[in-house]
Amino acid sequence: GHTTGPSLNNDKLYKFAYSAEVYVDRVKASLQKSAGYRLSSSVDVNLLWRNPENDDDQLIKVTIRDVQVENVNERPAAKNIFKGKSTEKIIGKEYLEALQRPIVLELVRGKVKNFYSYQNEPVFTQNIKRGLASLFQLQLHSGAAREVDISGKCNTTYHVRQDQVTKVKALDTCEIEKQGFTSHNEILDVSTKATSATIYVLEDSFIKSIKAEENYVLLLNSRRKTGAKIVSKQRLELKSVQAGPGLIAEKQVANVIKTLDSSYVAVTLVAETVKSECKKCPSLSEHWQSIREHMYPEKLSKAEAARSFLSFIQNIRKATKEEILQIIRSESKELLPQVVDAVTSAQTPESLEAILEFLDFKDASTSVLQERFLYACGFASHPSEMLLKSLTATFKGDIANEEIRETLVIVMGALIRKLCDREGCKLPAVAEAKRLILSRLEKAKKDDNVRMYLLALKNALLPEGIPLLLKYAESGEGPISNLAATALQRYDPSFITKEVKETMNRIYHQNHKVHEKTVRTTAAAIILNSNPSYMEVKNILLSIGELSLEMNKYMLSMIQDILHFEMPSSKTVRQVLKDMRAHNYDRFAKMGSSSAYSGYITRGPDVSSTYSLDILYSGSGILRRSNMNIHVFDRNAELHASQVVIEAQGLESIIAATPDEGEENLDSFAGMSAILFDVQLRPVTFFQGYGDLMSKMFSATGDPINVVKGLILLTDYSQEIQLQSGPRASTEFLGGLAIDISGGMEFSLWYRESKTNVKNRVAVFIAGNTEVDSFFVKTGMETTLEVETALDFISTVQFSQYPFLVCMQMDRVESPFRRSMTKYESLPSGRRYTAKRGKAELLAGNEYPLHQENSNMCRKVFGAKSDSSSNWF
Repeated sequence: GHTTGPSLNNDKLYKFAYSAEVYVDRVKASLQKSAGYRLSSSVDVNLLWRNPENDDDQLIKVTIRDVQVENVNERPAAKNIFKGKSTEKIIGKEYLEALQRPIVLELVRGKVKNFYSYQNEPVFTQNIKRGLASLFQLQLHSGAAREVDISGKCNTTYHVRQDQVTKVKALDTCEIEKQGFTSHNEILDVSTKATSATIYVLEDSFIKSIKAEENYVLLLNSRRKTGAKIVSKQRLELKSVQAGPGLIAEKQVANVIKTLDSSYVAVTLVAETVKSECKKCPSLSEHWQSIREHMYPEKLSKAEAARSFLSFIQNIRKATKEEILQIIRSESKELLPQVVDAVTSAQTPESLEAILEFLDFKDASTSVLQERFLYACGFASHPSEMLLKSLTATFKGDIANEEIRETLVIVMGALIRKLCDREGCKLPAVAEAKRLILSRLEKAKKDDNVRMYLLALKNALLPEGIPLLLKYAESGEGPISNLAATALQRYDPSFITKEVKETMNRIYHQNHKVHEKTVRTTAAAIILNSNPSYMEVKNILLSIGELSLEMNKYMLSMIQDILHFEMPSSKTVRQVLKDMRAHNYDRFAKMGSSSAYSGYITRGPDVSSTYSLDILYSGSGILRRSNMNIHVFDRNAELHASQVVIEAQGLESIIAATPDEGEENLDSFAGMSAILFDVQLRPVTFFQGYGDLMSKMFSATGDPINVVKGLILLTDYSQEIQLQSGPRASTEFLGGLAIDISGGMEFSLWYRESKTNVKNRVAVFIAGNTEVDSFFVKTGMETTLEVETALDFISTVQFSQYPFLVCMQMDRVESPFRRSMTKYESLPSGRRYTAKRGKAELLAGNEYPLHQENSNMCRKVFGAKSDSSSNWF
């Protein structure tokens, strides 16, 4: 009549065989070749006491005996790390003794109410016992329950069919102390899937057999072929039932426990965390010496630099502030920037304290290091409130270099956004930084200050900043108005309200005042990208033909790109084009050289990446703006991987040409602005003012100006997983990028030709390590991926005739791609088994086609060029 929980017979000893297995491998691999181990033993179970008032309240004693540790898969003797070693030798004498000390469970209606063990037991043996004890928990009727076992407090569902019970535990609902972090952007992150099921077969109202299996699958979102799985299996089978000891006659549980052994205490069934110490690990400075040679600036576009950067971060995360400072203070000027990248990317309280103690913002001579620190903060994978708080305090203090002050506030903007994305908008440090940026932007008088806070807002993307951006976009001077408009362009279309669109329409159609081409085209792009109405599209199309020649050509190109690339607004555009007033030859046959074009770089099953390239010229053939974007996206998320904008204005006087309407009084200027991984960087100026331009033109070497150089931590995923059989697993995926972007602009008055060149050199290294650590044995798998590549973008303009000739080239060099996987099993003594596989291939280079018009122009440019065109200034 015991319908609610399993019941044991008096005076019987139940003898079980128990095994717990762990496997680690690639996701699709069969378990026959996995790394892992098996712990097996016999388990004796007998009833100690049954509550006289309630038959369903029982105390049972569980004892582990005859422990064996072996390979989970057959291995030849030479590859068997356990060969010739006794269990005592493998586990250690005192651990083995602890493991074989019995535990006592109080079962009430099949659920473990109390778990009694010894206070000073080693955590890892206690967890193995918890894994075994959790198996005895079950209910004999179907339904859902919230239960506590080794995995924490979890939602559990039971299905009962005659003598078989299936228990399914929803591991994602388990409340347990979690350690670890994930990457900021989903595309750069790792996704996990976890399942747990246990099948019980009952006989004579008690357990005949139990089979439990738990699976964890981890996949790299950007390349789902790369990943790992951990499988944990437990089996308990009844071998015999013998005569056993009698019951203890007591009324209270406490007295029974006391009679048994006064050292017993009730401990929680939830696993305790435990970390094994590293015995033979190198110190931080020893590790740094071993990788130092790969970190020189000239090697920063190699995969080995990214690999060394990742391993250095892993070691910094275990280091003290003093160890970190020792390296920073003793390193050479050449290597220090790379050390700063790594120390900042480690994102531990110790590394932050060390770097802030070392950097002195009152000293202008170390501004290179200050800038590297700030950018590494901007790219932080999981920034803390403490980091933003420290930067705000620094900003309020003395800063010797004005550019650093500007970079600092721009980076604060990026951190505000990252913290807000993780439900941190209400944190005191975030609220204070938001207030500081918004209030100072409102009060700013000097253009430089306005620009600085607008750039910060361009990173923070605060909804409450939109009214200020509208004010500056519509009434600011050229560069300020342009910056405010590009900041609005970065907001999600859901924030582009009716009011924003009305302002953009006024700017584009110049209802209140004359605006520069750059601002007007940005306003048009915002309208067309934010679910435009039929009338908005129609008005833009009707304006084409009334604009200056180059802007006409640019707007036409933008509309054609929307259609060709099937952008969200293409349906509306197609409807409008049915109207012959909007769609006629006069409008669509305009001459000019400006263009806008989008295309795919890669289209894969997991992620795709697109480029978009648009170039706007002034009527005299001089570049006004070139804008190159790379976006990466998957089914659910998007990442603005990079943007390089080169802007120039007021250069007509050099070639004695007439400026466009409304641009007669513009100061000569050329500069470059970049966004990298969703973070707007501080813009770089090539020259400002006519005098500066002339001196640079006559001394121009054509050498590119470095825009970004450094090491960035992209993927940063670390999780601890408690397996239900007792051991702990840890999984870590790190992805590092070594990057070198440079850009240059050259003029030749003699050949009436100009050239802009943007070189992107990158190396990516991704390392994953998934490990199960049981103190006496570790087993796991390491995976690595590496690729080195370069993307060059060159545009050549010949302005000796109109329409001038423009040729754009976008090339990717052939790229080595290597991947490897190592499975391992190792003992603390150093005995180790490894199985390694690797593959290297060369990804073919590619010259991106851009559009047909461009190909025709390139033929003319390179056909017209004589050999003498190599005589540049």
